Amino acid sequence: MHKTFITGAAGFIGSSLVDRLLADGVSVVAWDNFSTGQRPFLENALRHLNFRLIEGDNLDQSALTQAMAGCDFVFHLAANADIKDGWSHPRKDLEQNTIATFNVLEAMRANGVKRIAFSSTGSTYGEALVTPDRPTPETDAFPVQTSLYAASKVAGEGLLSSYAEGGQIDEAYIFRFVSILGERYTHGHVFDFYKQLLEHPDRLRVLGDGQQRKSYLYVQDCIDAMLHVTTTRTARDAKHHTQIYNLGTAEYVQVNDSIGYICKTLGLAPQLEYTGGDRGWIGDNPFIFLDTKKIQGTGWKPRLTIAQGIEKTLRWLQANRWVFETRH
Repeated sequence: MHKTFITGAAGFIGSSLVDRLLADGVSVVAWDNFSTGQRPFLENALRHLNFRLIEGDNLDQSALTQAMAGCDFVFHLAANADIKDGWSHPRKDLEQNTIATFNVLEAMRANGVKRIAFSSTGSTYGEALVTPDRPTPETDAFPVQTSLYAASKVAGEGLLSSYAEGGQIDEAYIFRFVSILGERYTHGHVFDFYKQLLEHPDRLRVLGDGQQRKSYLYVQDCIDAMLHVTTTRTARDAKHHTQIYNLGTAEYVQVNDSIGYICKTLGLAPQLEYTGGDRGWIGDNPFIFLDTKKIQGTGWKPRLTIAQGIEKTLRWLQANRWVFETRH
């Protein structure tokens, strides 16, 4: 990677990747429409000579194509990740996830860029049709999709593999993430629980029954994994020039466990109020646990446990309460 283009570069994962690439001597062109991205996350990058920030939207095909000129690798991280309220704005997933991915691929084709990494999601497995407690491998058949977000990501994956099979790109890396934790985290259960506890430390409303089982991954471990396989170029000689990797830890926790870690860190003992049922919202999967043997077989391993990731996330939120004012 000599000059890398990153969509969603002002986001949680995107800005962390920007900093890592710049530290590694890679030139970065950052692209973001700032719908959810945060300018302060790029504060250090903006001082760097090898960094360029361009504000724009993936639906603006002409501007996107122009901005990508001269790059040789694309990390496509921009997406609408609002699963919970997806049915309030169903077109957003189609536009910001599926059509946006098509536009990124077309901008690559216009510029002769042949390598891409795409942030998909473990949600593509829906409620995986597997034996209870068995982690889901990349080879599992997709079940019925449970959210518009996941369906739009499946479509994005299909576009990447089609472009690779059609000879339009040489390397496609598809990463199916569990939920990511860490510094610059602004969306998810730790954010929501801490925000509640700031407002009323004596009680905590929990969606579902608290027994939902989820896996999480620390953001720097996530970036390590992506850079490990993209720099060793595992997709170059792969069948169809496409590699799909689950990214997660070899463990999961109940929502109640997460609450325990959070409350212990904060020194609180709130009354828990459950909304009931086995899931938090339409599209919520009560069990997410991905098999990561494939990515670990390349030599990568996560460094932090889920509990450590939750604590790091909480400590960062405590030191950066301004994010609660910018996210509604």
